[in-house]
Amino acid sequence: MAHDDDPPELRGYVPSEGKPLRHPMTMRVMRVTIVLGVLGLVLPSLSATIALQARTAEALCSRATDPIDADPVIRFEIAGPAGPSWYCYAREFGGDEVLLGSLGLIPG
Repeated sequence: MAHDDDPPELRGYVPSEGKPLRHPMTMRVMRVTIVLGVLGLVLPSLSATIALQARTAEALCSRATDPIDADPVIRFEIAGPAGPSWYCYAREFGGDEVLLGSLGLIPG
C-alpha cells in the first residue's frame, strides 16, 4: 500500500485499529511514577519555602517585641484583618495577645 508520494518514514506504516500501544497496567505504573516524581520535586521546595518564611517572620517579630519585653508569637492566618498574611502578636504576662502588625504574605 505504499505510494510513491509517501515520505520514507511512513512507507510500510499501518495504523493500529484503536487499541493502545501499551498494556493498561504499564500506563497505570507510568502515571503513578510521574505523579510521585512531580510530588517529590514540589513538596520539598514548598516545605523549604514555608520554613524560610516562618524563620524570617519569627526574626522580625522578635525584633518588634524586644522593646516591650513580651514573648513574640507568629501565625499565618488566611482570614486575618489584612487578608492572608503572617501576623506578629505580643504575648503579655497574663497570656493576652496583642496584634502588633501584619508581616505580609512573604515576610521580609
